[in-house]
This record gives sequence, C-alpha cells and structure tokens, in this order.
Amino acid sequence: MSAVTKDSGAGKTPEADVKPEAGVKPEAGGASARTSRRGAAWAPSGGFLMRAAFVTAALTAVGAVLGLLRDQILARYFGAGAETDAFLVAWTVPEFASTLLIEDAMALILVPAFARALARRGAGAEPGETPLADPVRALVRHTMPRLVVTVAAVAALLVAGAPELVDLLAPGLPDPALAVDCTRLTATCVLSFALAGYCSAALRAHGSFLAPAAIYVAYNVGIIGTTLVLREPFGVRAAAAGVAAGAVLMVLVQAPSLVRELRGRSTPPASRPVADGPVTDGPVADGPVTDGPVANGPVAGDGGTLLALGMIAPVVVFALTRQSQTLIERFLASPLPAGAISHLNYAQKVAQLPMTVSLILCTVSFPVVARTLAAGDPEAARRRVERDLLLAAVVVLVGASTVIAAAPQIVELLFQRGAFDAADTAATAGVMRVYALGLLGQTMVGALARCYFSAARPLWYPAAAMGCGLSATAVAGAAGAQLWGAAGIAGANALGITVTAVMLLCGARRQAVPIDVRRLGEGLLRLATAGAWATGAGWLCARPVTPPLLAAAVAALVVTGVFLLFVACVATAPDIPLLPRPRSRSRSRAESPRTSRSPSPPRSRSRSRVARGSRTARTSPRRTLHARARRAAPPAADPAPVDRDVPLGRGPIR
Repeated sequence: MSAVTKDSGAGKTPEADVKPEAGVKPEAGGASARTSRRGAAWAPSGGFLMRAAFVTAALTAVGAVLGLLRDQILARYFGAGAETDAFLVAWTVPEFASTLLIEDAMALILVPAFARALARRGAGAEPGETPLADPVRALVRHTMPRLVVTVAAVAALLVAGAPELVDLLAPGLPDPALAVDCTRLTATCVLSFALAGYCSAALRAHGSFLAPAAIYVAYNVGIIGTTLVLREPFGVRAAAAGVAAGAVLMVLVQAPSLVRELRGRSTPPASRPVADGPVTDGPVADGPVTDGPVANGPVAGDGGTLLALGMIAPVVVFALTRQSQTLIERFLASPLPAGAISHLNYAQKVAQLPMTVSLILCTVSFPVVARTLAAGDPEAARRRVERDLLLAAVVVLVGASTVIAAAPQIVELLFQRGAFDAADTAATAGVMRVYALGLLGQTMVGALARCYFSAARPLWYPAAAMGCGLSATAVAGAAGAQLWGAAGIAGANALGITVTAVMLLCGARRQAVPIDVRRLGEGLLRLATAGAWATGAGWLCARPVTPPLLAAAVAALVVTGVFLLFVACVATAPDIPLLPRPRSRSRSRAESPRTSRSPSPPRSRSRSRVARGSRTARTSPRRTLHARARRAAPPAADPAPVDRDVPLGRGPIR
C-alpha cells in the first residue's frame, strides 16, 4: 500500500458515490468531494446541510407527535397502574437496543466505515493495478452476516431468559408474569433494530437522510396500529406486539433505498487522476485497512481484531453506560407504589422533547466536524462545535423553562383522559419539572459526545465521565427514592447527567477540539440565568389561566419573550451566533483551490489601509446585530462577516 503525500490535491467524486434522494440533493457545484491525506471525502455545501437538517427535523417532529399519540393511547386504555408498569419494564429492552443499535454505537462505528469504503470506491485503482471489487459491497458482505448471526443469538437468549431478566430489572414488580410475556415479545425487536441501524448508517454515509429520518414514524405507526387492533383480546400485550411490528417496519422503510444505493455501481470505477498524485486505497493514511473500527475486508490476524475491538469498545461502553440510567430508574422505582414507573416514563418522554429538537443540528453537523478534524483544522471545528452548543442550549433552555412553568397544564392536555386521572396528572407533572432541570446537561452530553467521537480514534474519557455520572445517579437515587419517591429518582437523574456534562466540558479543551471552556461555560451560565427568569415569568402568567391549552400557549410565549429579551438587553449576555449563510457558487469556486495558490506579494502600508477600508464598507451591511452594536467601541480586531462563524463571548454588548 502506497503512502499518501501531504500535497495531494482536490478531485471530484462522481455522483454515484453520493446520491441523496429527492428533496435532499446537493446543490450543483455546492457539494464537492475533496481528496486529502485520508483519501476522497464528501464535503457537502451549507445549503445541503440545511435541507438535510430540515428533512430530519420535520420527520423527527412527526415521529415525536406519533410518539405522544402512542403514549396517550397507552395512558387512556391502561392508565398508570400495575399493567402499564409491567409493559414499561419490557419496554426497557427496545429502549436499550435502540441506543446501541440505532442512535449511538452503531452510527458512530459504521458511518466512518462506509465513508472510507466510499472514498476507496471513488479513488478507484491506481494506473497499472487490477481493479478490485466494489469496497462498499465488500464491506456489506463482510459485516452484515456476522451482525445478523450475533444479534439473532442475543435476541434468542433474551426470549429464553425473560423471567430472569424481569427479576433483575424490577424485583418488586406487582405482576412479573405479565412483564415476562411482554419482554418476550419486545426482545424480538433486537434483530430488527440491528438491521435498521445498519441501514441508517449506510444511507447517511451515502448522503441519504430521508429514509433514516422516517424510521421512528414507521415504528410508532406499527405500535399504534397493533395496539388499537389487538387491545381487546390481549390487553397491554398488544402494545408489546406493536413494538415488534414497528421494528420490522423500520427495516422495510429503509431497505429499498439501501438496495438502490448498493446497486448504483455495478463495476469498480476506472482509475482517475487527481491533482498532485493519486489517492491511496487505504482508509487511513500510512496505516493498514484495519485501523478503523470496522475493516473493509477480512481482519488481518488477531492483532487486527484486537485493534478493531479497541476502537469499538469506547463507543459501546459509553452508549451502554448512558442508557443504564434508565435501568437504575426502573430498578429503584419498582418497590414504590404501583404507577411510579409509569409516572417516570410519561414525564421523561414529554420533558425530553426539547432536548431531541436541540440535538438535530448537532446530529447533522457531526460528519462535518469529523471531516474538519481529519483535514487538520481544529480551529474551524472548535468554532462549529461552540456555535452548535450555544444554539442547542438556547433551544433546550426555552423548552425546559416552558415545561417547568406549565407542567400540570401540559400533562393534563396530553394524558388526562380515560384511566389516567387527576392524581396521575399531579404526580407526573411534579416528576416532569424535576426531570427538566437536567435537560441542559442531557443536551451537552449528546453534543459533546459527538465532539469527542469525531476524532480519528475514539477516546475512553467520555465513558469514564458517564460512569461517574451514573454512580452519582445511583447513590443519589437510592437516597432520593426513600425520601421523595419518583421525584427523588428524577432529581438523581438530573444530578448525574449534569456531573457528566461538566466533566465532558472541562475535558474537551485537552482533546481534538480545543474548546474555550471558560468562555463557553460563562455563556452557558448566563443563558441558564435567562432561563430561570423566563421560567418564573411563564409560571406567573400561566397560573391564573384555566384552559390547559391556553395556559401552555401563554407560558410558551412569555418564556420565549423573556428569554430573548434577557439575552438581547443584559450587558453580560453571551453572543448567540447565527447560522452562516450558504456560500455562493462563485465564491466556493474561488476559494476551493486556495491551498495551491502562491502567496500574494506584500503590499504597501497605505495601500493595505485603503483595501481594508473598502472591504469594511463592502461587508458592513452583512454584519450581525451584535457586530453592529460593537462597532461604536474600538474593537481589538475587525468583527467576522456573517458567512463565517461569529466568535463567542467577545465582550459585553454596548
């Protein structure tokens, strides 16, 4: 295998390598593939990322609405009693499996593997070499059969060991036999989730976001339909059967798109010259094929296997540890009175909606941060990560303030009907308010984990930080459950995830992305202060309103207004960077070959001053409000234009 020189230039990857579906297509000339030390890489334009984020957000919102409808159906027909508690213990299996096989571990492992395979496909064979088999299909042939066999064996073990699993998860459950039946039904989804996660990772690596974003729509449709059809003869077991049916639909909704992508290239591409030399066929410069978490072919020897396991292990341990918070909650709540697990579940599902919305931007920008680090530009990665963290914090704090201010009205509006009575509403609202205190920590952990795992080699520090937070949750939850019941368990959850977020934030400055921890921490603290003021104002305004829908709307409007007013008017409020405008096509073409340009000759001092003044005059209409507000004071440097990332916390607004 030949080594890659540092002077490798830029070449285009054909459209067959990245073929997004209709509705999420790269702009003509806007998404190009550049070659670097690690081979050909897909560099999507800002417009493509915005459209991908919009499609993902829209389908995520539809899936969230269907998830609320699913919970409403469960609350109406089964209430918040022993029967629902039994189903929610069985629900632990799909919750755990979705985190490992769809959301975190599978995506963090397989997306880079497919990206490397696509880069090898785009590079082709060097002149004089025999073309090899399509690396993408070779990766599928090597990984999918092993995944299916392994996960099918795990699913069979879960079905056979359901009684022991229920005793381990909830030893004080009132009706363990019902929980065992539901667990055996939900355990079948492990295989389906693995296939769904595999398809999602492969499609996202190909630049296809529509089908992966629709999986939770199909999942909730399967649960709702099966529950409504089979509720009368089977009771809550119908919901468990719906989990199995919805998991199968998650695979079916993605399979046609993946088959089209795999059939898109029937033969390996011919060798294609690129600037300054050919691209190597290895996924990592100067390293073997087995350097990544998943090799593109058979693993070479025991050393390669150990190396691959070492790459995968940090991601898997982090995902397992994070999801274990749910296990601790169910375990601590099982001895409490019937309905405690249900109250925790309903409160958590509603309270985490703002977090889900806030992390969409971080999810879409995760490949961009990884490629920026691979290109050797940690400063650009830092600016993007800090901007994403601030924008996510704004969204989640506004949502958390609304949840705290109008929790009883929201729960009454969503769930109080049928078997779910006013007492359940009061208990769920109290737990939901406590859960909301940890939403900022949940968002920071989700965003910073992507930052850590964007590096070339995953690190153990996020798993260690998550372990410390889990220990805090277990210790505080054991004491809180005795004193305050379900609310004490929710408070322990908030405490543990906040400890993890602080540890990840403090450790980020020593990792691949050099985040300015002090400046970012001050900004987050000021935003949290704005959220506290907004929460109080929203609670005072919503309290005298009787209709729950109107009260929730009043709380949301007041919270948003007070939060934005605080950020805009308080002198110590942090600068909230706006999303950059997509670069024009002409500008992108002009800036793309910048690395090969010769340095411009030095200019005279007077000429540079004139040029600087003309540049300022041309770009001044495009500056942000914060930049215009600071122009009255003598700045240390010119403010950045809008199409670049705006620095965080440059100083007080005058």
